[in-house]
Amino acid sequence: MAKRKRLDPTPLPGAPEIKAAPGSRVPIAQVSGDSSAAAALSEMTEAFTRARAEGRLVQALPLDAVRADHLVRDRIAVDEDALADLIASIRARGQQTPIEVVELAQGYGLISGWRRLAALRRLHDETGAEEFATVLALLRRPAEASEAYQAMVEENEIRLGLSYYERARIVVRAAEAGVYADRQAALRGLFSAASRPRRSKIGAFMAVHDALDGALRFPAAIPERLGLRLAKALNADPALGPTLRDRLRKAAPADVAAEAALLSRALAPAPNPAAKSSAGPPTPPEGAQEIRPGVFLEVTGGYLKPRLTISGPKVDNALRERLTAWLRERR
Repeated sequence: MAKRKRLDPTPLPGAPEIKAAPGSRVPIAQVSGDSSAAAALSEMTEAFTRARAEGRLVQALPLDAVRADHLVRDRIAVDEDALADLIASIRARGQQTPIEVVELAQGYGLISGWRRLAALRRLHDETGAEEFATVLALLRRPAEASEAYQAMVEENEIRLGLSYYERARIVVRAAEAGVYADRQAALRGLFSAASRPRRSKIGAFMAVHDALDGALRFPAAIPERLGLRLAKALNADPALGPTLRDRLRKAAPADVAAEAALLSRALAPAPNPAAKSSAGPPTPPEGAQEIRPGVFLEVTGGYLKPRLTISGPKVDNALRERLTAWLRERR
């Protein structure tokens, strides 16, 4: 009768481990298990490496390791109210969306997420907390510098939108940096998803950037219509740019409205003294009476709800301020 091979019993839960004696064979189940574990570890390591290389792995990087000035930034001004809201959100819930970076010889260069990086730095400066000492980031590997610029512009367009001046400025800067062959290539590359009319407007604002960059205090706030009129005037009159730079320097507008008013006045047609002298006295609107030279009063709306309209060539801001002060004194 053949002798049967003895099998090792399966250990019961809680039973002490039975180790093989020196020189004895390792059970085949253990060898198989070790091989499976090694294969799983190798597969996981490969997946981890591939995810990092493809920019799908979120990493926690020290704030100081990220260079915010790696690219010429497209956004000029910082909306402090919007940044304050972001700071409050990160303080309460932490960073929800990673920034995008590229690996440099030393540290990392910021591609997109400037506001998130700035918010974390302010929070860390304020609190010193470890939770704000790092930034969550995705490592990108753009084949060309143009891809990094496109990523930055696309994110800002989606999140808060850029002004036409900021769009024109980043086109000019990207072309000057050699990222694109020329301005037209930069315009097509950075704003490939924009409609042709929008790209045309961005191109028009380049004239404003060329003539007034550095002289404007609030360039990102220039309204679209005013900027297009300004671009047309600058192209028609090369002397207008230096004239406006000098006016802006002397006036030093304190706010957006003052700067826009200065630009609007510069575009207003110059008065024609000859036409004024030949025109004769101003003609009052129908139904209005001249209450003083160049000032007409028109009453409409009936007796119960009268409406007073003051008009005429002598109606200006000075008259409005005097009239407003007079009315306030007689409340």
